[in-house]
Amino acid sequence: MILDYAIITGYLLIILLVGLWSGKGMKTLSDFSVSHRSYGSMVLFATLSASFIGGGFSIGNAEKVFTFGIANIVALWGFSLKEILVAKFIAPRTANFPGVISVGDLMDRGYGKMGRILSGFFSVFLCAGIVGAQVGAMGIIFNVFLGIEPIWGILIGCGIVITYSTVGGMRAVVLTDVIQFCVLAIGLPTALVFGLVKVGGFSAIKAAVPANHFSVPAEGMTLAAFVSLFLTFVLGETLVPPYVQRLFIAKDAGHTARGTMLSGLFSIPFFAITGAIGLVALTLNPQLDANLAMPYVIRTVLPVGVRGVVIAGVISVVMSSADSFLNGAATCCINDIVKPLRRTSLPERHELFLAKFINGFVGILAIIFAIKIPSVLDILIYAYNFWAPIIVVPLGAVLLGARVTKAGFLAGILAGAVGALIWNYVLKMPAGVEGLVVGVFCNLIAFTLVNKLSAKTPTNV
Repeated sequence: MILDYAIITGYLLIILLVGLWSGKGMKTLSDFSVSHRSYGSMVLFATLSASFIGGGFSIGNAEKVFTFGIANIVALWGFSLKEILVAKFIAPRTANFPGVISVGDLMDRGYGKMGRILSGFFSVFLCAGIVGAQVGAMGIIFNVFLGIEPIWGILIGCGIVITYSTVGGMRAVVLTDVIQFCVLAIGLPTALVFGLVKVGGFSAIKAAVPANHFSVPAEGMTLAAFVSLFLTFVLGETLVPPYVQRLFIAKDAGHTARGTMLSGLFSIPFFAITGAIGLVALTLNPQLDANLAMPYVIRTVLPVGVRGVVIAGVISVVMSSADSFLNGAATCCINDIVKPLRRTSLPERHELFLAKFINGFVGILAIIFAIKIPSVLDILIYAYNFWAPIIVVPLGAVLLGARVTKAGFLAGILAGAVGALIWNYVLKMPAGVEGLVVGVFCNLIAFTLVNKLSAKTPTNV
């Protein structure tokens, strides 16, 4: 284990040093948020992939497949579909929005200051929730592999991420993401291969695992509930702040579209790999705590040295997502809430200082999320409710060039929020359908109707 510890420590030190070095020359909020806007499609592919493959889509996926079966893999492919659709229909349009650094910049163009501030508010809460999922996973990783209490693992892991993302901004996030992507793209498939060898292949898994683990939908889940879960992953992270920022860091719209498409295609086999690790864990130890499915496989089947590299890969999974959402939260807080609420503009150095300060604040919110909600993937779904029913429809309309009105925006967000809340907490999710999906459709209907009515209303001259 000494070799494993040395590998993990060395890896964390490299990530920290690269992140700190990346901060050289950063002077403005734009530098912090979108760096120099000159990245190619392969770098965009790596940073996008590293960002979305966080604790929820790796450790959380293994946990859910261990418990419910492969239906969770198929549901996660909803996220893959979303990435492909964004690459096809939205990424090529990014050239129409020069100078954008945040979601609020886009919303301002469609709905004015009100749209910018509201989107900034919900962006911060969404990002805090998703970072919470990652730091919760950090606690599990440090506890299982290094014997550190989860709360201290959360503080150590989150501390490293906060330090380099604060000092280096988007440049640090992108450079560390590329390193982290390379490690995780090798590490987790390696863990699955060793796991399959250990249990005797897929045939041994099929013989040992209950047959209902291979059914879609999962046993006890209605078709409507499964479709709503699939749509939750289609809609939940659609156009969230870090992904919007990624759409504006490439050299041009062509690189943006190619990088996004590659990321979506890569996610399809990757989700299958992380889910299959859950089945390996179930085969090895059916009595295992589901939250420990992936760590258990790594600790059990891998030899010394290889295990250290794979643990570094798992840490990469968590850190690469956490840094992106910390940066997204800080950018949205300053650019979309603080700046439009001030009567006088801030000096650039003050904007940059505040953005760095918000990184730490969101980290604290994330720790609260992680402590309050034990399941990593459940944290993600909870956080999605701050975003999809409220922001996805009006933001997508702006990016697609649709005719929009402030009245439609207000009607949509009100209908979306009320619809999701009533469905989840008053009606108690009939048929297991997620309120997030209901909220999005309520938003879409109200947004469309009010926009059409506004278009027909005669203007007083």
